[in-house]
Amino acid sequence: MNINDKIDQMNNLVELHLHLDGALSINNCRKLAKLQNIDITQDDNELGKMLMVPDDCHDLNEFLTKFEFPLTLLQTKEGIKESIINLQEELLEQGVIYAEIRFAPQLHLNKGLNQDEVVAAAIEGLNASKLRSNLILCCMRGNDNHDANMETVRIAKKYLGQGVCAIDLAGAEGLFPTKIFEDIFKYARELNIPFTIHAGEADGPSSVSDAIRFGAKRIGHGVRAYEDSYIVNLIKDLDITLEVCPTSNLCTCIYNQISEMPIKYFMDNGIKITINTDDPTVCNTKLKDELKLVANAFNLTYEDIIELEKNAINASFANSEVKLEVLRIIDN
Repeated sequence: MNINDKIDQMNNLVELHLHLDGALSINNCRKLAKLQNIDITQDDNELGKMLMVPDDCHDLNEFLTKFEFPLTLLQTKEGIKESIINLQEELLEQGVIYAEIRFAPQLHLNKGLNQDEVVAAAIEGLNASKLRSNLILCCMRGNDNHDANMETVRIAKKYLGQGVCAIDLAGAEGLFPTKIFEDIFKYARELNIPFTIHAGEADGPSSVSDAIRFGAKRIGHGVRAYEDSYIVNLIKDLDITLEVCPTSNLCTCIYNQISEMPIKYFMDNGIKITINTDDPTVCNTKLKDELKLVANAFNLTYEDIIELEKNAINASFANSEVKLEVLRIIDN
């Protein structure tokens, strides 16, 4: 049996870097629209073009425009709750046994909800599924949303351990450098909230350095740390895990082809990485597709793939009981 067949049969997968608004499948969108009496007149082909990046996507900023339509379906309690339920059921069908779903509560307020109500609705969705899962609340890069970001941190503290496991910083990294958001993570540390930070994607290794300086235990993407050997060694010494999203990085033109990515370099040099989809609908991918992509590009063995899944659950923000349970499933 070849590596692709083995991966296809896996039912012990862990997804750590997954954006809700980038993961609304065509089927999920239609369900959400019907639930909320929103008309979708487009056929599946047209709807797919609204949700997925074209093959000639130019950069991260163009990539981010694909979140505009999905967000219109995520502005009510019912829509948010149902989107989480539907996504979790899709993940279960794909062999995922633990997931951390991230989204920015401040982007879901257009119909009168507050951030607390948004997160409470998402937690209702979590609790309606059998999938082991948690929420990561994203603060957003910008120059006029400081108060909203601090509110996200406060809401994360309120629901920490009750469905929320961490915070994050997402958005246009090249336009709004990581270094200008230090106060968010200072506040998170004061409240003992774990966090990951998007860094080393559209911006270079200095962004990763800033995220590490803030105290991040995980880095979203982080691949451009490869450009600075000092940062690579720092990641290794501090036992920081990188949430690598291969197809996403190809879509945003961080790399032109998979062979350029430093995945094998990281693995060979003791850097813990995980493989994730980032935005499975936007990128038209699934976790097994990502694993097959890297396995074939870098001649990975099945044992290598299992090690990547162990990296993921060990680096997760799950409690120790869930980690041990998932590790037993992976080992078996």
